[in-house]
Amino acid sequence: MHEVFRKNENIRIKVFFKRHTISACNQKRRQSEMMGQEETIRLLQECDAGVQMGITSIQEVLPYVKEEKFRQLLLGCRDKHEKLQEEIQRELEASREEGKEPNLMAKGMSWMKTKGKLAMDESDATIADLMTDGCNMGIKSLHRYLNQYAKAEEKVKDIAKRLINIEEKLTVDIRSYL
Repeated sequence: MHEVFRKNENIRIKVFFKRHTISACNQKRRQSEMMGQEETIRLLQECDAGVQMGITSIQEVLPYVKEEKFRQLLLGCRDKHEKLQEEIQRELEASREEGKEPNLMAKGMSWMKTKGKLAMDESDATIADLMTDGCNMGIKSLHRYLNQYAKAEEKVKDIAKRLINIEEKLTVDIRSYL
């Protein structure tokens, strides 16, 4: 009788530990999925802020651009930003999340630097310099966010990488205006 009781008790203990082990694993998996979802949203929001910053920066300098080819490069870049912004908005809406406005301090500093430099020199070289600095800051920030939100979904990481590529391409395309 004791032997039967011991076997049943051992079985109960094994079942108990198995249930709790599975439950703990499921809980960790759910937490990891939630973390990935949260990082996906954060990366999307940072991309949204970056795209807005890029569009605003281009809009601010366009009235000062003298050479038509340079203007077309900036307009083409703005169009790519706007297209990417639409994709970001669709992803945010699908997740029932809001976008993110650019940091007020960064936006204000950018505006002051742009207005200050253009007040002294309205040349295409000044505009190319401003745009290059802005693109480089955006590229740096986006790489930091890609590292920070490493668990974000691949399709959102791809959006960030495409935005980086747009910024990198513009810096190369406008070098001749520096």
